Amino acid sequence: MGVEAHATNERVTGRRWTVRLDPVGRGRADVRVSCSRPACAAQVLPSAAAGRTAAIAHLKAHLRAGPAPRPSVHCACRAEECHTHIRPAGPRERPVPWRCGGAVVLAVITDREGRWWQVLECCSRCAAAHPTAKVVATAQAAEAPARADGFRADAPAPATPGGPAATTPTLSAISPHFSHSATATATGTAVPQQASAPRSAARSAPRSARPTRKRPPRGRIAQRLVPHDLRPVALRDELTELGELFRAYQARTEPDLAMLADLHARKAEAFNAWAEVTADTGLRLDARRAEQAAATARLQHLHRIGQAPDGEGPAVVRLLTAPAQWNHARAVLAHVAENAPLPGAEARLLVVMVTLRTAQSGVGNLVGQDIKGLPLQDPEHLVGQLVESGWLGISGTVEELIASRPESPTRISVPSLTPDEDDPGPFTFGRKLRPKLSGWAQRVVGEKKLRKGKTGADVRLLALALATGADGEGLLGPAGEGIGLDALSSWCSVDPADLPDLVDRLTAADWLAEADVTDTLLTGRLTERVLPLGCPLT
Repeated sequence: MGVEAHATNERVTGRRWTVRLDPVGRGRADVRVSCSRPACAAQVLPSAAAGRTAAIAHLKAHLRAGPAPRPSVHCACRAEECHTHIRPAGPRERPVPWRCGGAVVLAVITDREGRWWQVLECCSRCAAAHPTAKVVATAQAAEAPARADGFRADAPAPATPGGPAATTPTLSAISPHFSHSATATATGTAVPQQASAPRSAARSAPRSARPTRKRPPRGRIAQRLVPHDLRPVALRDELTELGELFRAYQARTEPDLAMLADLHARKAEAFNAWAEVTADTGLRLDARRAEQAAATARLQHLHRIGQAPDGEGPAVVRLLTAPAQWNHARAVLAHVAENAPLPGAEARLLVVMVTLRTAQSGVGNLVGQDIKGLPLQDPEHLVGQLVESGWLGISGTVEELIASRPESPTRISVPSLTPDEDDPGPFTFGRKLRPKLSGWAQRVVGEKKLRKGKTGADVRLLALALATGADGEGLLGPAGEGIGLDALSSWCSVDPADLPDLVDRLTAADWLAEADVTDTLLTGRLTERVLPLGCPLT
């Protein structure tokens, strides 16, 4: 009998399964959606957006078709001793895991990047420990065995003349909703407690129905938790509010640099006050960094709206707005100068434009107008040479590439720019900056007066070099001292003796003013008309 009773009372571990979104291969746009349940086959979708939609739909189908959470199961986290919820401890303290407790729920946990979704049949306390958990359904309270006096072990005490009986909790399921930014909240209505209820009724009430002592919500800012007992209270509230405002700003679709500068300024002031209260040197350093971030964001905002930092006059509204973007543009031009597969100015110009199209992943799209818009005498022959040399790969023939239109672009690849496990590639900028750099180069190369003057590839290469070789006021070279002719002739792939003629053509196109070519240097300045296309030396 004892063995049978033990087998009957044995509890099983809660269910757990995961839906994942993984790339099919490096450099490819399609993704694979897989589910850990054995009956589910993997799917391949053409894009990450389509894969994320399919993964969420697959998970919702499981939630609709699957059974409700079982009140008698062990928490799925408890089987692992809550390793994912262990609080950080000091060097001499043992980590203390979260204790399991509360009603059994069905929770959905996801990562912030939206790459996997995990369903857990766990206790409500463990679900609340996950910052991204959403409770989908809550188990009904389990029936407790009857006692000798006829009442269930977890039943509330009978009503007394002086006070009503305890209210039975009402639990309901909600439809699944997936969002990495939402905080985890348990479902179900709260259980009111009467002050006049006898102590015996409170002791006999279920554990989940007893009143719980709630702590005030803890704020979080810059990976720091705001202490509950931080005083003054106004400082604690200011830090909590700032954390919420920063997270709201990160969720914006468009940047607002003026707002960001104000937030950093408030953060610097609040962290300085926090450091005074706690004497924490790390907080003072964070406050100093916030002051620097506020100044940088405010300067970038003034550049974007065309105002000078001191408010005395208009500033140049540049196509590329940040020093990091200017340095990346120079890095691309330097890489092409060192690794151009073919000689000649026309080949150099085409390699620059193709490199900017494929710089981030080694692959990109190209249409015929992108090539025919460049000053190339025989574009088909030049593209064919790049393909034969192995530097460029195309998905069709050269004739198909030249004839392709925007609605059906040609897929191209540059093997030397394709990153792998051992070589991340020559460039460090991300996907969002690559089209900005490509658009900047197209604006410089296709500038209106350069096109009307029918300038050649060598003149346009010189325009690119001068756009990245002037200071903020347009003076050529560091501190306006000029640019060496050897460097310019090497970049433009021309003889140094041909540079004076190229300089004259740029002067006629209103690109250069006060230009002077000596035996070793080119001095002068960019005209105000083309200053927005410049990448100032810093």
